[in-house]
Amino acid sequence: MNLLAFDASTEACSVALIFNGELHTRYELCPQSHSQLLLPMIDEVLKAANCQLAQLDGLVFGQGPGSFTGVRIGIGVAQGLAFAANLPLVGVSTLQAMAQLAYEKTQQSQVVATIDARMSEVYNGFYLLDDNNIMQPVLPEAVLAPELLAEHLAQAFNEQNISAAYGVGTGWQAYEKQLSALKTNQGEPEILFPHAEAMLIIAHAKFIKEESVSAEQAEPVYVRDTVSWKKLPGR
Repeated sequence: MNLLAFDASTEACSVALIFNGELHTRYELCPQSHSQLLLPMIDEVLKAANCQLAQLDGLVFGQGPGSFTGVRIGIGVAQGLAFAANLPLVGVSTLQAMAQLAYEKTQQSQVVATIDARMSEVYNGFYLLDDNNIMQPVLPEAVLAPELLAEHLAQAFNEQNISAAYGVGTGWQAYEKQLSALKTNQGEPEILFPHAEAMLIIAHAKFIKEESVSAEQAEPVYVRDTVSWKKLPGR
């Protein structure tokens, strides 16, 4: 399939296009600059491949969790392009994309992905490789205080007869003291952010299973849907 994938849900902004068997990618760390960079990056890969949107079979967007603003930017661009070219959409989890990248780069088959969710919490997901070489979630993605994450993962690890898994994402370093025992790799993870390239294989399987949606049906996955603000003393 000819697919265009992009993600803006973390500090990284990434785009990947597979067209007529050739892969074109762009990736940049750009906190708070996604709205300026995402569309030009998409334009660059389309021009590099001499491809028009109408020639694609579908679009793939990073659906979160991650930065609320970044997730909304990504889905807004996806909906706009899908409406313009009448293309179906598939959303891919930010956490699952990082787990998939761990397999593609280092052949890891058991991965815990975490993202620093601020407010003393982490977005997290535990993934295992399936027979089609796609990382699949073992547990529902969640947002938890780091000290509760070990408890959340304990039963799943026990069922897999492991005590830790390969770690990816920014949550490990943000809460190193609480989380380091849960991952097999030492120090800061090699993979901190998702890459649109890793979203392509996940999305391809979803398209084959007819799990695509129209532009108006595309939705973000925030995991943390509401935020409770604590009042300052005396306010």
